[in-house]
Amino acid sequence: MEHFTAVILAAGEGTRMKSDIPKVLHKVCGVPILAHVIRAAQQAGADKIVIVVGKNAEKIKEIFAEDNIEFVMQEEQKGTGHALMQAQNAACESSHFVVLYGDMPMVTADSIERMARFHREQKAAATVMTAKVSDPTGYGRIIREGMQILSIREHKDATLEEKAINEINAGFYCFDTPLVFSALSKVENKNRQGEYYLTDVVEILNRESKKVVAFELKDPDELHGINDRRQLAQAQKLMQKRIIEGLMEEGVTFINPDTCMVNCEVKIGRDTIIYPGVMLEGSTRIGENCTIIGQSRIKDTIVGDFCEIISSQIDECILEKGVKIGPYSNLRPGCNLSCNVKVGDFVELKNTKVGEGTKIPHLSYVGDGVLGKHINIGAGVIFVNYDGYKKHQTIVKDNAFIGCNSNLIAPVTVKAGSYVAAGSTITKEVPEDSLAIARARQENKVGWAEKRRNIIEGGTKSDGK
Repeated sequence: MEHFTAVILAAGEGTRMKSDIPKVLHKVCGVPILAHVIRAAQQAGADKIVIVVGKNAEKIKEIFAEDNIEFVMQEEQKGTGHALMQAQNAACESSHFVVLYGDMPMVTADSIERMARFHREQKAAATVMTAKVSDPTGYGRIIREGMQILSIREHKDATLEEKAINEINAGFYCFDTPLVFSALSKVENKNRQGEYYLTDVVEILNRESKKVVAFELKDPDELHGINDRRQLAQAQKLMQKRIIEGLMEEGVTFINPDTCMVNCEVKIGRDTIIYPGVMLEGSTRIGENCTIIGQSRIKDTIVGDFCEIISSQIDECILEKGVKIGPYSNLRPGCNLSCNVKVGDFVELKNTKVGEGTKIPHLSYVGDGVLGKHINIGAGVIFVNYDGYKKHQTIVKDNAFIGCNSNLIAPVTVKAGSYVAAGSTITKEVPEDSLAIARARQENKVGWAEKRRNIIEGGTKSDGK
């Protein structure tokens, strides 16, 4: 793979998005639009990325502050040709460079790499990526003889005969560096928009008898650009389909792919089954032979092999092999669950480490806890970790048993093999192999209920007389 420079045009204001967020920073499958383009260029062999930015330059620079990215400013929006001219000094060290658009995230590394290779093989002054589409409305039309492109006519400037052409300009180019900047210096803005069109360099290079060739793209979906929220949603759908199909090719089962959301950085092991409605976000890693069911949302989490998750939310956690979660569990950041842990229905965990084989079956809150191995946490147990000012830790050691509806007031330790009686409020350390009972002694008042009924019923009769 031969390296090259990639120039990404991203200076447009994106007014149709109606947003305070720069258009290229809106996300598709969890990643900014511009990040998709940068990643594709880098994977294709670009060793230098030049991004042409405009009004929202500082916000874009803040997100993409990488060593191999150079930013150049386009102070005034005077068209694509004018935008590329701003990158002349940044791109001049390369013999050839690729031009991409920051709002077209569907382009693949494979297409970019093949275009650049084709350009070198043809020894062309310019290579234009083209595609044949059923509806070319709005696109620049390709006018050519054989492989030689004679002109690219913008839709607004095209004649009726030219508008009937279905081969369009994809918007991606590979240029000989000195030749294209020489041609750009001759571009004029005598068009309906009053802009300097990058496409005009094709006619200029033709007049100078330079070789301008077409590289035809086979998948028109890669041309999908984003100018408004509707097109953003369409890009999300297209990218999601690409991601899920790629995972299925690697051995992952999706019961109904159209209902699932999987971000582009998510990894899933083979023989894992994803049921309808699942959302996998961020840098989540799912192991092999897992089952994820129902409206589960998993973000920035590592899930080991043979885990089962049912209708639960998990954020920034680590689940080791054989863990079972849900239904309706909420695992907040900082939880680390060892092998074969069970967290059942309506359980919330936060910043808690849980040892192998421990069970928290239902209706409990466990916050800021350190739990050992093979512990049973009964229904309704609360780890009372907050005193109104600070969070405190509760430690429960191996083989302990915490009875239903108990409160563990942190900081507190329940040592190995101990039992906490149901309904207890534990405020001090429970020694090893002990039984802790911390509740009021039961007192039965025989006949009390009957006397109360007689008083109430007698009063009611008296009131009615």
